[in-house]
Amino acid sequence: MAKRDYYEVLGVNKSASEEELKKAYRKLARKYHPDVNRGDPKEAEEKFKEINEAYEVLSDANKRARYDQLGHAAFDPGAGGPGAGGFQGDFGGFSDIFDMFFGQSGFGGRRPQHGPEQGADLRYDLEITFEQAAFGHEVEIEVPRTEECGTCHGSGAAPGTKAETCSKCKGTGQVQYVQNTPFGRMVNVGACDQCRGVGKIIEKPCHVCRGTGTVRGRHKIQVTIPKGVDNGSRLRVSGKGEAGTRGGPSGDLYVYLFIKEHTLFTREGYDVLCEVPISFVQATLGAEVDVPTLDGKVKLTVPEGTQSGTVFRLREKGVPRLHGRGRGDQHVRVKVITPQKLNDKQKELLREFAVAGGDQVYGEEKSWFKKMKDVFGG
Repeated sequence: MAKRDYYEVLGVNKSASEEELKKAYRKLARKYHPDVNRGDPKEAEEKFKEINEAYEVLSDANKRARYDQLGHAAFDPGAGGPGAGGFQGDFGGFSDIFDMFFGQSGFGGRRPQHGPEQGADLRYDLEITFEQAAFGHEVEIEVPRTEECGTCHGSGAAPGTKAETCSKCKGTGQVQYVQNTPFGRMVNVGACDQCRGVGKIIEKPCHVCRGTGTVRGRHKIQVTIPKGVDNGSRLRVSGKGEAGTRGGPSGDLYVYLFIKEHTLFTREGYDVLCEVPISFVQATLGAEVDVPTLDGKVKLTVPEGTQSGTVFRLREKGVPRLHGRGRGDQHVRVKVITPQKLNDKQKELLREFAVAGGDQVYGEEKSWFKKMKDVFGG
């Protein structure tokens, strides 16, 4: 089945900015994550892999440029993309010629992997609140992963038995094969066909893991989110990835953090921004107003004559700095609200105010009228 266009996968156009790509990816990743999607698990997993593959390419400027130029062929050596043709690592195309005569092992044979092998790393996307990102949080997540079988303790053999050394390869996992070729008699070393290169044979496999030494399960993991993390931050939890094989260590778990939008605050770096509505009277005469912060409400003094859109700074009321001291600031933008429903007395008082002031526009009127005169003359 042909691969879909990466831009189509993420639902963005080719001119999409980095922020638009990130927003589209986050939305789709949350929708199709196998742990939260309520539909077909297999279909969700395939969709999730497709989304991750598309974002991995388009979020990298160099990969995106190559993809825009060559499409999927940019990453397909068989289609003439980077790495195709000529000398490739380890003698490149010549390895095919030697494989014809000496088998898959090329020069003298590749040593079979029958020793301890580390497990694969895992990724987990976690959505947290604005406050949790600012002040840190302890959260328990449940991760589907491959774990060591508790019945055989990873040996793959039934309880009371053990894996025996392969009699054919004597535990080495490899044997010699003699081949007659046009160049003469050649000795090739390859994986043992009796133990499949493992070096051990299990006569009685464990009934739980069926000889693999691992089982699939869901593991609860406590994750510590440090204060000050930002959207897209990545946490590494050592040893919580897939289980290793043949006694190898487990891989690592990488937790990617995505922050929910807040109803009052937005964030720029370690600074917090918010908008506070005030009345015409408060802006004109000055007042003390309640302002929300991450630490609760504080009083902000609004001086008389404040214009709509004026920004005030509250020092050290922003987000704590990650792995550092101090905090960012909070910037408060005031918005003067024009009343829409007035009673008769309020209307009369405003008319009196207009008459007393000659219906003037205060503050910026001189410079504004001067600009208008320069444009239109008169």
